Order: sequence, then C-alpha cells, then structure tokens
Amino acid sequence: MTIPQAPPVEGEHPLENLANEKLKTKRWFHDPLLVVGIVIVGVAIFLAAFGEAIAPYDPTVPVGPPSVPPSSAHWFGTDTSGLDVFSRVISAPRIDVTLAVSAALLSGIFGTLIGLMAGFYRGVFSSLVMRISDVLQAFPVFILAMVLVALSGRNLTNLIFALTFLYTPIFIRLTRAEVLTQRERSYVEAARAAGNSDFKIALKHVLPNSLTPSLIQLSVTVGFGILLTAGLSFVGAGVRPPNPEWGLMIANSAPQLVLGEWWTSLFPGIAVSLTVVGFAALSNAIERRVATS
Repeated sequence: MTIPQAPPVEGEHPLENLANEKLKTKRWFHDPLLVVGIVIVGVAIFLAAFGEAIAPYDPTVPVGPPSVPPSSAHWFGTDTSGLDVFSRVISAPRIDVTLAVSAALLSGIFGTLIGLMAGFYRGVFSSLVMRISDVLQAFPVFILAMVLVALSGRNLTNLIFALTFLYTPIFIRLTRAEVLTQRERSYVEAARAAGNSDFKIALKHVLPNSLTPSLIQLSVTVGFGILLTAGLSFVGAGVRPPNPEWGLMIANSAPQLVLGEWWTSLFPGIAVSLTVVGFAALSNAIERRVATS
C-alpha cells in the first residue's frame, strides 16, 4: 500500500527557491549604484586600515621643498610645509572614516535600544525620550558639535562621543516608529501567550524585526560623520595638526588657492566628496533593494 503524496505547492520546490535566491543575488550586483557604493566604501575602509602603511612618505614629516606641484616624485605635490599631499590623502581615512564609523555604530546601538524601549513601553518614558530628541534635533548639528567639542576638548575620543550624541536621536526615531508597528503584530501576542515577559519579547522578537531602518541609516550616518569631522577640522574645532585629515588639509590649503596652488586643496576635497557619495550610494541602493524584495 502506498501512501498518497500531497501535491507540490507552487513556489515551494527547493530548486525553485534556490534559483530565486540566485536571481535576487544577481540583481543586487547588477545595480550600478550598489557596485559603485561597495567599491568606494571598500577602498575607504581599506585605506582606513592600511593607508598610512602603504603611503610612500610619512604624512606628518616634511619630505621635500614646499608647494611643489604634482610630479612623478610627489603624485599630488607637496603643501606649504613640504608634506607629501598624496601620502596625507590616503592616510586621512584612518581618522575620518574611523571616527565616522565608530560614531555611527555607537549611535546606532544606543539609539536602537532606546528607540526599542520608547516604542514598546509607551507612556511617560516614551514621551520624555521623544521630547529630548526634539530638543537635540532643533539645534543646528554643526553648531552643536562645535559647542560639544569646545566643552569636552579637541581629541579623537571626544569627537566620537560628540558625533554619537548628535546622531543617536535619528536612530531613536527610526527604531521607535518601526517598533510601534511591530508591537501590534500577531507574533507579539503569540509570544506573550507563551509566557514570555515583555522585556524578552522586545529584545528577542520585536528588535530583530525592527532593525532594517537603522541598518540602512548607518551608511548615511557614516557619510554625515565624515562631512562633520572635516567641517569641524576646517574651522579649527576638530582634529589637531599635523594629523592627516581631509578637512584640516583643505583649511590649511585654502589661502594658497589665490596663489595658484590648487593641488593642496583639490585632492583632499575630491577624496572627501567621493567617500561621502560612496556611503550615500550604498545606503540608497540597499534601501531600494529592501523596499522591492
């Protein structure tokens, strides 16, 4: 006697599922914006880790005559102090990218957890968190960053904490909005009926389903962090010289533009612009793919 088999359900065949997954993966990498973002972000991260090691010259020590235009010996020329511009440009991600990534990760962690609690436990705590976020976001980001750095001191640790403080409200709002939707889903009621505490439901069930907006925002926040770090250094409130940092290089070279020394500010300007565009492109591509998946 043979046991009758249930008819196969359309779309559930393992081979079809595997083919669909492969097709989705191919579509991801056929997106030019995604590829550009991955390449630029990959190069930026590589230079943040190894840029100073592969630089042809020490980025903080004069290596030749001052204000030499680009040549075979110095690809991007030298600045007014005789520092090799190319070595400084590829060494700068160690500060710019590291600061921005560290601040983005910290603000993402703190903001996501606070937003989770504010969205899941509605009441006085949620209202207080949102009002504080409103107050922080009411101030111009750049001005508030200058104030925080001036009060805490110009060093890398304080810069990371200042950026983290500024960007945390963004993640709080994104996570809270998503949690407010997720907490009404049937799986939350099922978990509660199974005897799970609210705290366990929030961390184990609601949080994993509420991470998508914050993960997409991370790449954008890194780009904003790079811009803000460069801006603070440009006005003298960020990284101290002679550390290689894009904003500081542009600030020191700006007066030389009227003398025709364009290379000392052009190359770091291109570097910071490309890096920010790369992180923004990556975030935009991921957001569009997640929305259509």
